[in-house]
Amino acid sequence: MNIGITCYPSLGGSGVVATELGMLLADRGHNVHFIASSMPFRLGKFHPNIFYHEVEVNHYDVFKYPPYDLTLANRMAQVAKNERLDLLHVHYAVPHALCAYLAKQMVGDHLKIVTTLHGTDITVLGYDSSLSEMIRFGIEQSDLVTAVSHDLIRQTVELLQVNKRIEPVYNFVDKRRYYPRDASRLKKVFAPNGEKVLMHISNFRPVKRVGDVVEVFRLVHQQLPVKLLFIGEGPDLNKARQQLFDLGLIHDVHFLGRQEDVAEVISMADVMLLPSEKESFGLVALEAMACGVPVVATVAGGLPEVVADGECGFLCEIGDVEKMAEKTLLLLQDEKLYQRFSRNGIERSCQTFCHDKITSQYEALYYRLLGKPYECLT
Repeated sequence: MNIGITCYPSLGGSGVVATELGMLLADRGHNVHFIASSMPFRLGKFHPNIFYHEVEVNHYDVFKYPPYDLTLANRMAQVAKNERLDLLHVHYAVPHALCAYLAKQMVGDHLKIVTTLHGTDITVLGYDSSLSEMIRFGIEQSDLVTAVSHDLIRQTVELLQVNKRIEPVYNFVDKRRYYPRDASRLKKVFAPNGEKVLMHISNFRPVKRVGDVVEVFRLVHQQLPVKLLFIGEGPDLNKARQQLFDLGLIHDVHFLGRQEDVAEVISMADVMLLPSEKESFGLVALEAMACGVPVVATVAGGLPEVVADGECGFLCEIGDVEKMAEKTLLLLQDEKLYQRFSRNGIERSCQTFCHDKITSQYEALYYRLLGKPYECLT
């Protein structure tokens, strides 16, 4: 197949999944064309079946703002014609599904649109009355729609009243990259005296409740020698830094910024903290489980579909930092429990969320959409 993929190319779960899916499809012999404003940050290496088509936005005086959406739709149509694309797989309903719809009008009905909903396009933008009708239109004009969790499907139907069938296809983890690493030497740099390491990875936006991470760390710190590692950047990072400074804990925290190869970084952690109030799937939780790191998270959104509570992590109510600290201490102080959770997380990530399994699901959906027989090769 000739497949076009459009995603947000910057750091974020949807961009990671879209890019890695494209690479996996290319490994299976498909021609994959990324159409985006910049090179997806995990693409990097050369692959003979992967092509990148940049969307260049021109600045005209007549436009108050650069017309990115129209430029993207035009670029999609150009690539679809020139490369004879069978389908466009777009990640996020707005603006990508709408742009794909415009491209299809220019190219013809033979071009199929697959839209994957990742969360923010529904859980945040869907509540904006100025956008909700467009989001619904983009979903219903797509030929096939998937979502990364059953909870996100529920929210989409309840919020937007869409009539379109939405297929559940979970995010995945590439077990060739995400597995327990020997990070002992690296860990010693940040925890030189054998302290336990708590970790939080996110875009540090309000929905991630970074202040709760600090509070959990404070409570655990009162009981055990422990360090905290923050991975990523975002608007609430400086607030967390000030909070830690005011508590006198800043010297036990390391801010590592954005990291591309997070598998090795995650392997340094003893517990991953994810106290989010909204999480459509929870890719960080899955990546931690694959690396053998138990997760302490909330019952928000799709997290209960990823983290099996009491088996590979603990799920607490949103904002219950005392319970999260209690569960974190339990994991850090009970070695047998910790090892069981670690093994369970690895097994669950490899079986339920394996890259081969999820790629095959997408392939089967593509072939069904195109009316072609499909034989799984894995």
